[in-house]
Amino acid sequence: MIVSEPLSPPAPVVAEERLRITEIFHSLQGEARSVGWPTVFVRLTGCPLRCTYCDTTYSFFGGAWQGIDEILTQVGAFGARHVCVTGGEPLAQKRCLVLLERLCDAGFEVSLETSGAIDISGVDARVSRVLDLKTPASGEMQRNRWENLPLLTAHDQIKFVICDRADYEWARARLQEHQLSARCDVLFSPSYGQLALRTLADWILEDRLSVRLQTQLHKHIWGEEPGR
Repeated sequence: MIVSEPLSPPAPVVAEERLRITEIFHSLQGEARSVGWPTVFVRLTGCPLRCTYCDTTYSFFGGAWQGIDEILTQVGAFGARHVCVTGGEPLAQKRCLVLLERLCDAGFEVSLETSGAIDISGVDARVSRVLDLKTPASGEMQRNRWENLPLLTAHDQIKFVICDRADYEWARARLQEHQLSARCDVLFSPSYGQLALRTLADWILEDRLSVRLQTQLHKHIWGEEPGR
């Protein structure tokens, strides 16, 4: 009698890891430590915050699902060394962590722009995390996740978008309270169209703050054109 071996169950089909993407484009980095460098931006769709000064509201909804392999192919086609993963709030999509790791493995210099409202502990250590602490005028100050601050290293950055004098004084107090300048680079940026760059510069110099003044370079070049 021939005894047949039981058939092994078929291997499970592993679904391709996908992310909802608003846009992938090539431009100059307008902010933070790598300002001015040709950069590929991967803008993920969706954000749980509604900041008063948000300039990417078009990324809150819509977008298209793309596999991570497809995203990497598109990014690589531009031939740039720097990649910025942004939103919306990119960490609102859990597979963002996989994308960041894959981009680093592919040899790109990767930065992540995040609101700081979501835990950053799972982000690949090779990524420069740009944490945007929300000021009172943003309308989302209560969403700041203060537990993220001890996780930051010299490889990371903290950004404050300053809308008015009250925002500035609040940011100055947080700078001192948490000794942020000793932890990583701190960026003070005037909210575009709300606070004059020179005004913020004068305040920083008067108080001798150890922060970097930044402006949104891309807006000085292209205005508020989406995808720039």
